[in-house]
Amino acid sequence: MSKVEKTRENILKCLCKKCPTYSFTCKVMAMPGNLILLVDPKEDRPWAETMFCAYSKSNCIKEEKGCLCAKCEVYKENELSNLYFCLADGGK
Repeated sequence: MSKVEKTRENILKCLCKKCPTYSFTCKVMAMPGNLILLVDPKEDRPWAETMFCAYSKSNCIKEEKGCLCAKCEVYKENELSNLYFCLADGGK
């Protein structure tokens, strides 16, 4: 698996925020941290709740409800093969 670059461009392309598995509650709780990532995406942040393929699994998402990873430009450009990066570091 390729290492996904933590860039503002990739964060903007990321589909995680539109994913059915990413619940409304998780989106609201992560909003401040995700906005800060747009300013400084290179910093490792324990509260990063977006672009899970580059950062780490979610601290909020607990169950599979559908996955958009394979449709994401970040996923395709980095030739990733796993899904549900939000539930397991490195995907399932």
